[in-house]
Amino acid sequence: METHYPFTLPPLPYGYDTLLPEIGERTLHFHHDKHFQTYVDNLNKLLEKHPDAQDWPLERLVQEWPSLPEDIRQGVRNNAGGVYNHDLYFKTMAPGPVSSPSGPLDDAIVRDFGSLEELKSALKTAALGQFGSGWAWLASNRDGGLSVVKTPNQDTPLPLIPLLLCDVWEHAYYLDYQNRRGDYFESWWRKVDWPGLSKTYAALLENRPRRAE
Repeated sequence: METHYPFTLPPLPYGYDTLLPEIGERTLHFHHDKHFQTYVDNLNKLLEKHPDAQDWPLERLVQEWPSLPEDIRQGVRNNAGGVYNHDLYFKTMAPGPVSSPSGPLDDAIVRDFGSLEELKSALKTAALGQFGSGWAWLASNRDGGLSVVKTPNQDTPLPLIPLLLCDVWEHAYYLDYQNRRGDYFESWWRKVDWPGLSKTYAALLENRPRRAE
């Protein structure tokens, strides 16, 4: 994805039928090609007449929207968040069999949650406990400490570093699961790209600022 305006819709990282039976083709078509595209289009329209913000990276738009002109402030909050969140959501799932974390991420999950099952339980509680639309996240601080948070609408946990997120807007699951958010969560969990997340977390630790001795 472009680092600043004009943003474009990134391609789905896998085929529309490759997350079956957990997530259906129609869901992916509507979720990625329609909903995600709408956030991209709306964000570009908002920034079109505000050149001072056109070189802002997406993360800055997500975090510093309160300093934008009043006429686009809330719109950028909603749509920049929608772009940021959906980009990460689709990238952190993968086709294939159920995987598991490895290396430093596996160690950190055991350290901070006790086990992968306890992390799953905490994420599921956050996902099912989010009233209305929103997200459940696994995030890291700058030192690698992990936590589970939930956010409403298209808000993010930034400046924490998001690693993984479950979309609990109804458009993410209603065609497949109707009102059964818990069943959707279980299916989503089976598609988490733990090998990719393990690499991301290892790189985060490698690149973190070194503390003075």
